[in-house]
Amino acid sequence: METNRQKKIGSVIQKDLVDILQGEVRKNGINNLVISVSKVSVTSDLSVATVYLSIFPQEKAQETLKGIKSNTTLIKHDLSQRVRLQLRRVPNLVFFIDDSLDYIEKIDNALANRENPIENRDLLEKRRKS
Repeated sequence: METNRQKKIGSVIQKDLVDILQGEVRKNGINNLVISVSKVSVTSDLSVATVYLSIFPQEKAQETLKGIKSNTTLIKHDLSQRVRLQLRRVPNLVFFIDDSLDYIEKIDNALANRENPIENRDLLEKRRKS
């Protein structure tokens, strides 16, 4: 369970990462690309921050994530310049793609189509009694 300190540090990092990533997209003149930071989780020793990114359009997600991962040290440096008065040490950044929106869309499509597991019980896996 995250402590209040972890949550506060995560929100500070999240806010500044959004500015950094969106600023780089604008500065490089990349059109039709939106990067948002959906969640930042910080470990209890504050050494690692796991960053979940939502990238639109979805087709560019893997390529963009690869570019972000290759520039992690530069991103961490920019972040350290922004939070130097709030944090003594900036945690190492680990980036992942947040696929929760795809998961929600998949559930919505399943419920809207004839493959609705609520209406058609045969689509559900049978429970095994042990």
